[in-house]
Amino acid sequence: VVVRVSRNPRRDRAMATANALSPPPARLRAGASSFGNRKSPSPGVSCHTRPKSSRASVGFVNQSSNTGNVSLASSSSRRPAGAMTRASPTTSSTGTTADTNGVTLDDFERFIVELQQTLCDELERIEWEGFGNDAVAKDVSVTKPGAFIKDAYARPGENSGFGITRVMENGVVFEKAGVNVSVIRDVLSPERARAMSSRGRSCVDPNGGQQYAAAALSLVFHPRSPFVPTFRADVRRFTVAGNSWYGGGADLTPYYLFDEDASGFHESYRDVCDAHDPQLVIARQGKKKEKSSFFSKLVSSVKGHKTVDEARLVSSPPVETPSLHASCKTWCDEYFFLPARLEHRGVGGVFFDDVVDHNRVDNESGVDGSNAKSDDDGSDAKSDDSKSDKNKSNDDSNERVKPTNAARFTKAIGENWLLSYEPVVKKRWETQYTAAHEKWHHQRRGRYVEFNLLYDRGVRFGLDGGRVESIMVSAPPRVRWDYCVDPPPGSEEARLVQVLRNPREWV
Repeated sequence: VVVRVSRNPRRDRAMATANALSPPPARLRAGASSFGNRKSPSPGVSCHTRPKSSRASVGFVNQSSNTGNVSLASSSSRRPAGAMTRASPTTSSTGTTADTNGVTLDDFERFIVELQQTLCDELERIEWEGFGNDAVAKDVSVTKPGAFIKDAYARPGENSGFGITRVMENGVVFEKAGVNVSVIRDVLSPERARAMSSRGRSCVDPNGGQQYAAAALSLVFHPRSPFVPTFRADVRRFTVAGNSWYGGGADLTPYYLFDEDASGFHESYRDVCDAHDPQLVIARQGKKKEKSSFFSKLVSSVKGHKTVDEARLVSSPPVETPSLHASCKTWCDEYFFLPARLEHRGVGGVFFDDVVDHNRVDNESGVDGSNAKSDDDGSDAKSDDSKSDKNKSNDDSNERVKPTNAARFTKAIGENWLLSYEPVVKKRWETQYTAAHEKWHHQRRGRYVEFNLLYDRGVRFGLDGGRVESIMVSAPPRVRWDYCVDPPPGSEEARLVQVLRNPREWV
């Protein structure tokens, strides 16, 4: 053991003085004024205790390949000790020409194809764990764990894209689960082009005729137990005229509300957003710079004048803007709202759309671009000078969220899905339920179907010439509409409805 003893007392005194002069760093997250005032995590589901196996399993083994070849670790290597064994799932064959319909997959498209496989493997693992756990509330009519079927299809026309629909039905834990991937190469119709142009995409010709590429991964998990909430999530990218826009999110729809579950779920996505929030990134960089220049601070304080950075802060007070998480949370509450019912569909989560990728001059999909760059090339958004002329032509005034890197932020949201949801499932799957609980469960599922068919933009987009079976896989298997359902005052059902009519800040 080597003990280093300082032999420069003058430097030590200078460091102590500089540290005393430096103010405590301000916490930018809403609800706390400093790091010392940070509130402890909620007593329920915590992002700090989430399992890490899913995040580690995301990512292609052969990153250098330009095709969709997938090499996945067996889910048995991620099975906890003592869990029941099962046959290894069939490895995805998306690397063949027939599966991809001649489309060369780029980085983001490879990411969603493998993430789909990983999620299906992990959900089957949860099914087997639930089946082998005698404490889990079960339907006696279900005699075996659920398993995913795979329905791969090619879009009409060579090199026009493909889709993979994965469905689990009649499981022990999940009554129905659907995980869809779609990769599209097509030409914009005048109707879609006008709709996109009206949303601020100035590079889109409203007359149509431009080539575009779209890639999306979406999922819905409908648990059997009324005490386990439904989970919906997606990530997507749309590319036209050399410009890409990203969207996605995740949200929770409970039928019986447990505050700690909602808080833990939102806390999980707050942490993901904070890691990609430009305000917090700049603050962290400022802290590093502050530590490295303590001598200049010391000299400035002794001479009685302010540093350049301090003078700039005095002359230009910072403008308070919502954090990345706050913006995504508010957007989620606004989007998943049923005007006819004056209710929100669930307790929300995060949602974002039309996030411009300022870091790419062209794109990887071969649509009006030649010098393709990687989605995750390590570059962050820095200044307007780094944008391409095409991106400068975009009307960015409609951007509600601006992460440091749109592609990496979108991927991070997808990698967090199971990490945020599995703890909630396992915390509630042992709760026994009655026929009355099930009736309420199916009545509230009716609201879910209402939103999807009446208001969800993705469903309406897909039903316009899309594959109906893949789109309607999001519908729950059992649902009911009873006339004038009004839960008794003071009941748990009434408390849920009250929260759905008045969204809360969960973190």
